[in-house]
Parts: sequence; structure tokens; C-alpha cells
Amino acid sequence: MKGRRAHTKKVPRVRASEHRLLLAEAVVAGAMVAAFLVSEFPSLRREMRIWRMSGGFRARHRYP
Repeated sequence: MKGRRAHTKKVPRVRASEHRLLLAEAVVAGAMVAAFLVSEFPSLRREMRIWRMSGGFRARHRYP
């Protein structure tokens, strides 16, 4: 009797179109994150300026 392999399920191969779709979704998500950061940049700068004027890290004991 010939040696038999243990029965394993065959995993379907991922097609190239699925890879392209995943890449496209990653690009869209990255573009959305970049757009959000660009739109929030002016307010982040303003918040950093206020934080520095209030003392930054040195002001922990004054502003809990």
C-alpha cells in the first residue's frame, strides 16, 4: 500500500485582482488619513502654541 497524505483542505489562492483591491483600499485609507491631518494642522499648531504659553511639561503641578 502506498503512503497516503493526511487529508488537508486546499486553501484557495488569492488572485491578483484581490491583491489590487486590497492595495486600492489601503491607498484610499491612507489618503483619508493624510487629508484629515492636513485639515487639522492649523488647529494643532494653535493648540501647541497655547500649550507652550501655559508652561508645557513644566506646568504639570500648576494645571492638573
